[in-house]
Amino acid sequence: MSGRTQLWVEKYRPTRIDDLASQEEVTKTLRGAIAQGQLPHLLMYGPPGTGKTSTILAVARTLYHPSVLKDRVLEMNASDERGIKIVRDKIKNFASHSVSSQKFDGYPSPPFKIIILDECDSMTKDAQGALRRTMEVYSSTTRFCLICNYVSRIIEPLVSRCAKLRFSPLGRDAMQKRLLDIASAQDVNYDATIYDQILDRSGGDMRRAVTLLQSCHTFYGDKTPNVEELSGGVPASLIEPLWTAVKANNLTEMSRLIDSLTLEGYSAATCFSELHDIVLKDAAVTDAQKATFFEAVAAADKCLADGANDHLQLQTVCAVLCH
Repeated sequence: MSGRTQLWVEKYRPTRIDDLASQEEVTKTLRGAIAQGQLPHLLMYGPPGTGKTSTILAVARTLYHPSVLKDRVLEMNASDERGIKIVRDKIKNFASHSVSSQKFDGYPSPPFKIIILDECDSMTKDAQGALRRTMEVYSSTTRFCLICNYVSRIIEPLVSRCAKLRFSPLGRDAMQKRLLDIASAQDVNYDATIYDQILDRSGGDMRRAVTLLQSCHTFYGDKTPNVEELSGGVPASLIEPLWTAVKANNLTEMSRLIDSLTLEGYSAATCFSELHDIVLKDAAVTDAQKATFFEAVAAADKCLADGANDHLQLQTVCAVLCH
């Protein structure tokens, strides 16, 4: 694939542990395991775009020579293949075959394989239960790496069998350095304010930041990009008047603006995210009012997950803020 059409997220995905933008504690722990040629079952969890998959793939490339990598590492997306049949067939079949300790210069090549299960919090409980038994039986020949966003959705028997590695949102400085390196490699020259806007919209998600940078370059070239529009965020021209109406306790205007947001196609979740930042920074809002607002957003988020109407939930949360 040519450099022009290739996704920058894949093109600049770290291939070595030293290339990772952050997560110093995690990489320090894994370096120690690699030095010993050993690896426990791993449970990597944290927000999207923080380097979970990139980290375990970098570990695999460090452990195994490229000529044997495909035979030693199985990567699966558990959100696509999430049923018990996959565990009993595909995973069990790969895990059951032992491998010899082939030595290559510069590669530890330990005598076990690695199965990477991405988004394993999407697996059914039955599938997780079957996976627990598979991990138990084939632990001498295979190491499992479970990757998820929400560790609470993983059954306790699986959690207890793994070394837990938490990935936190990436620091702004580390993300900015990585973005500038990619921009330099792609001959992208933007004003510093554009990178600040990209980082603001990314929320510690490196994948989102790189994708947004590529989108800016693709759609705007050397011109100044509209980061707000490309990121799918609610324009300030819509969300700020809504906040003004809420603070003024103007229910009529508030309702009209919510109608406008809904007709423009913005989801309630996106509006909540924008309002969250506004409420948090507004010194006129008391701590008690902020707490009430966040509680209302949490309740609305649960309702949205259960299939509730976006328009009604947005009305409800904004009404809570009126005082």
